[in-house]
Amino acid sequence: MDTTDNHNERIAKMTFASVYPMYVAKVEKKGRTKEELHQVITWLTGFDDGKLKELMDQKATFETFFQTASLNPNASLITGLICGYRIEEIENPLTQQVRYLDKLVDELAKGRKMEKILR
Repeated sequence: MDTTDNHNERIAKMTFASVYPMYVAKVEKKGRTKEELHQVITWLTGFDDGKLKELMDQKATFETFFQTASLNPNASLITGLICGYRIEEIENPLTQQVRYLDKLVDELAKGRKMEKILR
């Protein structure tokens, strides 16, 4: 799926720290925990809690966040719709990686079992 350059640029410059509280609120509202959220983020990126805190303290953009990450080899198995886009059809690699994270957070919030989320 084609996304506009403006859309891709906006996502790249967004900070992880600005979105993280929304992820926490979303999963906790649905009865999941911050620890489960961190487990999902760690699975996708390889970051431990210390590294996540460091990146948030640095106000790292999603561009920096995913450049620093060691993306899970099974990340390409994350498919479906998120924000109106089919993840597997997103051409910009960074936008696709951010949408991978969005999709995992959605699955966690919807009560999906952890072993299915962590493909």
